[in-house]
Amino acid sequence: MKVHSASKSGAIYAILAYSAWGLFPLYWKFLTQVPAVELVCHRIVWSMVLLIGLLVAQHRIAEFRQLWKSPKAIASLLLTTTLIAGNWCIYIYGVNSGQIVETSLGYYINPLVTVSLGSVILKEKLNGAKKVAVLLAAIAVFNFIWHFGQVPWIAIALAFSFALYGLFRKLITVTPIVGLTVETLLATPIAIAYISYVGATGTGSFGTSWRVSALLIGCGVVTALPLLWFNNAAKRLQLSTLGFFQYLAPTLQLLIGVAVYREPFTGIHAVTFLLIWSAIAIYSIASLQTRRTSQT
Repeated sequence: MKVHSASKSGAIYAILAYSAWGLFPLYWKFLTQVPAVELVCHRIVWSMVLLIGLLVAQHRIAEFRQLWKSPKAIASLLLTTTLIAGNWCIYIYGVNSGQIVETSLGYYINPLVTVSLGSVILKEKLNGAKKVAVLLAAIAVFNFIWHFGQVPWIAIALAFSFALYGLFRKLITVTPIVGLTVETLLATPIAIAYISYVGATGTGSFGTSWRVSALLIGCGVVTALPLLWFNNAAKRLQLSTLGFFQYLAPTLQLLIGVAVYREPFTGIHAVTFLLIWSAIAIYSIASLQTRRTSQT
């Protein structure tokens, strides 16, 4: 019963996280005038403020302090901090440079990269159908490269950086909110230093208008809450199951990119995405069959 309850709550957290990430382009487009690095720094700083407040409200400061006594855990969280900060920079650059369609491709590939990592590193079983799904995703990427003559580096970097983040966060034995707070705090000094620098040189965005400043402060909420939901999901679900939910974010991103911002969607894009969608369909059907078999 406890396992079923954990899986159910994990699924809810996963849906919340990926739906929020899918709608992110709408928010970041209001901040196109802010360079990606500066925007990421504001995400870090304001997330820190929110997370510390949550720890105080939940009376978990002692747990937070205790974690700092484990050099191994801090070193691991420093790695995940680097991965997620890099992911944020690449994603915001992609969105605000008019490449939302490619960012959505990255997050379509990401679940299958997650599944592959779960199989190779965590020894989670990957049957024949799931192997076909991973192969189709690889073919989709090569199709894109072959026809456009360029590597979709934004898509690939997003897929692998976030898949690795999910993997390492699953392996670190720390509660989601405490681990996320430490991750954010590790990056905060660099973020504050950069914001101070651009502010001192007159090139910073904070304070240029009340609207921009409010949106930058709001970065804390839109950054921390989905990550907190994701970490809760990662603790409750198998990595391969978590990958199943990830198609929600790129679907919303793709719709926003094409329908709202009118980004080009050519025949080559269609073939690439068709291969990815086929891979997801095969993986989903295989997962459902495995689940039904285990329950009988």
